[in-house]
Amino acid sequence: MAIPNKPSGELKAVVDPEIVEKEVDILIVGGGMAACGTAFEILKWAKDETVLLCDKAAMERSGAVAQGLSAINTYVGDNTADDYVRMVRNDLMGIVREDLIFDLGRHVDDSVHLFEEWGLPVWKKTDDGKNVDGKKGLKLGTLKEGAKPVRTGKWQIMINGESYKRVVAEAAKLALGEDNILERVFIVEILNDKNDPSKIAGAVGFSTRENKVYVIKCKTMMVACGGAVNIYQPRSVGEGKGRAWYPVWNAGSTYTMALRAGAELSMMENRFTPARFKDGYGPVGAWFLLFKAKLQNALGENYVASDSAKKQLESYAPYGTAAITPTCLRNHLMLFEMKEGRGPIIMDTVSALAALGSSMSPKELKHLESEAWEDFLDMTCGQANLWCATNTEPEKKNSEIMPTEPYLLGSHSGCCGIWCSGPDESWVPASYKWDVDGVVYNRMTTIKGLFTAGDGVGCSGHKFSSGSHAEGRIVAKQMVKYVRNHAGYKPELAQTAQELADMVYKPVKTFIENSGYTTAADVNPNYCKPKGMTMRLMKATHEYGAGTATFYQTNGKSLEIVLDMLETMREDCEKLAAGDLHELMRCWEIYHRIYTVEAHLRHIQFRKETRYPGFYYRADFPEQNDKEWFCFVNSTYDKKSNQWSLKKVDYVKIIPD
Repeated sequence: MAIPNKPSGELKAVVDPEIVEKEVDILIVGGGMAACGTAFEILKWAKDETVLLCDKAAMERSGAVAQGLSAINTYVGDNTADDYVRMVRNDLMGIVREDLIFDLGRHVDDSVHLFEEWGLPVWKKTDDGKNVDGKKGLKLGTLKEGAKPVRTGKWQIMINGESYKRVVAEAAKLALGEDNILERVFIVEILNDKNDPSKIAGAVGFSTRENKVYVIKCKTMMVACGGAVNIYQPRSVGEGKGRAWYPVWNAGSTYTMALRAGAELSMMENRFTPARFKDGYGPVGAWFLLFKAKLQNALGENYVASDSAKKQLESYAPYGTAAITPTCLRNHLMLFEMKEGRGPIIMDTVSALAALGSSMSPKELKHLESEAWEDFLDMTCGQANLWCATNTEPEKKNSEIMPTEPYLLGSHSGCCGIWCSGPDESWVPASYKWDVDGVVYNRMTTIKGLFTAGDGVGCSGHKFSSGSHAEGRIVAKQMVKYVRNHAGYKPELAQTAQELADMVYKPVKTFIENSGYTTAADVNPNYCKPKGMTMRLMKATHEYGAGTATFYQTNGKSLEIVLDMLETMREDCEKLAAGDLHELMRCWEIYHRIYTVEAHLRHIQFRKETRYPGFYYRADFPEQNDKEWFCFVNSTYDKKSNQWSLKKVDYVKIIPD
């Protein structure tokens, strides 16, 4: 028996939403760490300029830091910005924008000091080597005053970070002012200027809580809406399918909106396939670095130290033989063990906690066990739930580690994103910076007036939360400079407000006009729902686009097949249908995801080598080929002709080894 078209509980969408038109000087799209950095900083420089921030969610729990974190992964401290560049360059197999990385490295600590000033508890190290967390750490002073943080690695420091994002968002909101913020407004398309398509003129989006479409004109814009999640099928199915390592609301909007506006993308072939606690996606960093846990194969062997592992790494020199093995090659070793039949891979939490607790008092040991749980409770509650559900006590029972499905991002251990200008300094190569009317604007894309930060900036990973915030602050000053240098610019849109509203609400009209044809809302020959389109996308990339189904392998023929499937999906998106505002959001998210993953796969297709073994493999080009491919791969998309253009761009080394 068919299921009738009953209300879902979400606000029903209407054919004719209210149209709200706004005009500002500066538009900030996003609400994560990068956008919060821009929001906090911008009114220090903007005096008469008007500013508006639009966030698809609510800033207190928006973005990758929404659930919290147990560590800040980028704090330079006693290290140098040069060393920071070397670390990122090595981890990303040699091809990075060193100007952007160095620029961030010299500024990032200031954001971390602000976080602590705003109330974020940072763990401290006592003179006798004890770790002090929570409020007790405040008694030892602040990082800015010289207190020593508890480091889990050369660049990471521990925090009590369940409310990390709330702390940062509160400061951003107070600085920018509530009147200059629109929450629950999903910007879906960047609008080019009618008279000069190489310029930004505005954006269009809609409220996810009211039947309203927002048409916003602006002179400059910063887009930072995170990376891309749910473009590949996760290992878990059924109820577990909604679980992901990166936030599920990251739909590739940053990349899709930028590429459709004509901005040049770079290194979109790069992806991050993190190794995490199986099924719960719990982070492993603190377990490796703070708790000193080791991995072992099914035979109980420390396979990372084996002769076979050494041989595998030597074939990827100089990165595989570096002092710190790159993230993708650590994955590669894990996958090699599994293919050789020596899986699954186990993290030996029992031995690690026993070794740490051997010299502790019962009280200290209890606190250590609490820290083991808190690592998840700070940012991945689902992993703690899974431990409970499987009767897992980490001091008594080991846990399995598994590579996840792929994600696209530019702020974590990945570097895909948008090609941006570097700072206007003499040491920055000419090919890494460009000007508008003789002025270079740091972090501006190849579209005039369009800036990005965080996951949006390509070729410069390992920013994480603190770096994304600092990069947002860098962009703030540049945007104000751009507006003042173009004070006479009057943005004009090529479409009317009504035409834009009709475009945004097209899925609603499709649903209302056709939903009566059947008694089942999700079964209709005249439209398709976003849920079904999501399943189609995940199946296609899973099987042909180097997903987990093929141990992250693809080849030229598979890429041809999946790209043809994506083109058909984009055609079918013309028939997407939404009965309520939540479904309308899902329609636009899948539209963004399809464009983003197409860019990713076209880059993999263009690069005839395997640059990131462990993240993906070109089975027909399984080796790294530095002679032909030690370069960036950049792409542009022309939405009028539906044509992609890809090219090589030379890498320039700035920081010596």
